[in-house]
Amino acid sequence: MIFMLQRKKMKAALSVFLFLCTLIGQAQIDVQHYRYEIELNDQSDGIAGKALVTIKFLSDASQVKLNLASLEEEKGMTAYQVLEQGQRLNAGHKDNVLLFQLSKPAKAGEIRTFEIGYMGTPKDGLIISQNQHGDRTFFADNWPNRAHHWIPCNDTPADKASVEFIVTAPAHYKVISNGLLIEEKAVDASRKRTHWKEDTSIPTKVMVIGAARFAVTRVDSAYRVPVTAWVYPQDSAKGVYDYALADDILGYMEAYVAPYPYKKLANVQSKTIFGGMENANAIFYAENTVTGNRSSEALVAHEIAHQWFGNTATEKSFAHLWLSEGFATYFTNLYIEHKYGADSFKKRLQEERNEVIQFARRSNQPVVDSTSAYMDLLNANSYQKGNWVLHMLRRTVGDEGFQKSVKAYYNQYKHSNADTRDFQRVVEAATGVKLDTFFHQWLYQPGVPKLDVRWRNEPAKEIEVNVLQQSKVLYLLPLEIGVVYKDGTQEVQRINITKAAESFRIPVKEKPVKVVLDPNTNLLFEGKISGQ
Repeated sequence: MIFMLQRKKMKAALSVFLFLCTLIGQAQIDVQHYRYEIELNDQSDGIAGKALVTIKFLSDASQVKLNLASLEEEKGMTAYQVLEQGQRLNAGHKDNVLLFQLSKPAKAGEIRTFEIGYMGTPKDGLIISQNQHGDRTFFADNWPNRAHHWIPCNDTPADKASVEFIVTAPAHYKVISNGLLIEEKAVDASRKRTHWKEDTSIPTKVMVIGAARFAVTRVDSAYRVPVTAWVYPQDSAKGVYDYALADDILGYMEAYVAPYPYKKLANVQSKTIFGGMENANAIFYAENTVTGNRSSEALVAHEIAHQWFGNTATEKSFAHLWLSEGFATYFTNLYIEHKYGADSFKKRLQEERNEVIQFARRSNQPVVDSTSAYMDLLNANSYQKGNWVLHMLRRTVGDEGFQKSVKAYYNQYKHSNADTRDFQRVVEAATGVKLDTFFHQWLYQPGVPKLDVRWRNEPAKEIEVNVLQQSKVLYLLPLEIGVVYKDGTQEVQRINITKAAESFRIPVKEKPVKVVLDPNTNLLFEGKISGQ
């Protein structure tokens, strides 16, 4: 009994110690490079791994904390040794934290490399299963912070690093990963080793490997980086046709923002739990999105847009996820506008506005949301509302000012991290427009404006428009009013709403047959109009 009590006290003390280290771990280190050697097999779902982690210390330290899933109910990882220059270090692995003591204290600015030997069966993060054709597959799926289920890492978007994967697997698999292919060679009669290396710093959420039976086809027009389709052999023709869209999308993004930031783009049919996952230069798509009729064009555009926004210019924390998902959603719409015209663009915005309105009716969360339930952030705030914020910003500063701002933001924060205030500062500097009110009302407070608008004819060739804001908070809004005449022509007038209740007089050439709100689809709001 005494032994058990002592053991419980020791476990409690270790838990507190690990928790305290967790609080300081993210600010203490900056991982420079990961090198992972992973062994996959067909006999079990277990993996064996060796990680070389090169760390820059941001402050003096005597220990290091990394994220690594611990063993629980026969799944998870076991770190069996941590070495530095061949010397074994004292280490503890509990509650998904790998903590090891340094043989000598580190000084701020010092760079050191540690070797971690580990093994186990991933509970998450690396999906080992069968695809829709019954073939065995291995696909990493790290978003948001699930990488630690299969690799030791600092599992946060704020710590970006270069990475290389050396995967030993049965010879019948082809292996895809981030970066460029360094080597692919036989280990013996039944196994093959594949080495991919990404020299650009990326967050752990987009570091991946995929192993499956693949048919690989180059689909680009050979004047940029290689663009390839990695598709199950049974779906090869369909997948090549679908993924060939990537080349034009890549060209559009390069023309609008900046040159593509990586040295290849692989589009991969996979077992991701998401519709698409924007892994850096190795995008994984849900296997059922390969149709052969290009029905997933918007999805492909969305994931490619992430290569600039989310992967290269990365949010500092998931609270600012809209800088990733809102940008990818809006740049998908810009691509659709470029390819199919204004009507298709407006239709998408109208559908997305309805999604935001429906979400706002059941949620009281702002776009910038500090919740720790990261999966809950995959919602209309991060995607559709973030997209609408960018659209309204474009209408506020103009097309030229918007593109200038986006370019400036990307160029300033590529290969690093930013938050919403950083983006605001860049836009203000690029355009000279003060945007405190704009950013506050659209990103830091929940909901959407709700308007009740009524109009009536006045005798002297004008109409009176009365606007009542029914929202919980007051918005400052530029609202466009469309006046439609009996010959079908329409005049658009803009009013600036600044009060909870206001009246405006709008000149007209004759009695209108109809008055409509926001005819050009430029404002995010819920509202109705009535009158005579």
